[in-house]
Amino acid sequence: MTEIATQRVELHVEGAGAMHAFVARPAQWSSGPAILVLQEAFGVNAHIRGVAERYAKLGLLAIAPELFHRTSDGFEAGYDDYNAVRPQMAALSTEGLAADMAAAHAWLLAAGAAGDRVASVGYCMGGRASYIANARLPLRAAISYYGGGIADALLDEAKTQHGPILMYWGGKDQHILPEQYRAVADALTAAGATHEQVVFGQADHGFNCDARASYNESASRQAWALSEEFLRVSGVL
Repeated sequence: MTEIATQRVELHVEGAGAMHAFVARPAQWSSGPAILVLQEAFGVNAHIRGVAERYAKLGLLAIAPELFHRTSDGFEAGYDDYNAVRPQMAALSTEGLAADMAAAHAWLLAAGAAGDRVASVGYCMGGRASYIANARLPLRAAISYYGGGIADALLDEAKTQHGPILMYWGGKDQHILPEQYRAVADALTAAGATHEQVVFGQADHGFNCDARASYNESASRQAWALSEEFLRVSGVL
């Protein structure tokens, strides 16, 4: 198994100052593929850090920017602490997320990432962010897990997707209904974007996270295997 190293770094976001991020990389990494790991609403917590480490073990330089940096440094909340999450979410904007991800992307390139082998992956609000990143940055590929809020507000971003995008949805998700994720798929198809849509019929929102009550091991394992192969066929790995 690939040995990895981790660190917390500080980035500069245009117009917003400092933003910290968690970085995981193969211990002997000097250059190669990279990935943006985009958080849930509960912060760059143990689960998101674990995801970044898992991608590092595949040989990628992984960075998980703290997308709530404008309101809180190092924010983490429990999966049932919605009162802590709401003000952080309320302060987000599409343009702010785009600026944050541009800063993280620039950091990856400066650290030696191959410019044509950078991808993104995100979960929940990070799933939406991954879709935005693929529209705004020259990514090779993007992965989005149960990204809420894309339909109807961000359907126009389908027209500027750069790399192919793989999107996961839960059939039992009451936060993102079938008509919403079908609208996303329809917008991507109409725009001529390369995309794959996977619905796990027995999975709920947050099915990938084993710290949540909604964790679905079968869906999580299948999604990981498909995501790894998707990055390979897309030319990231």
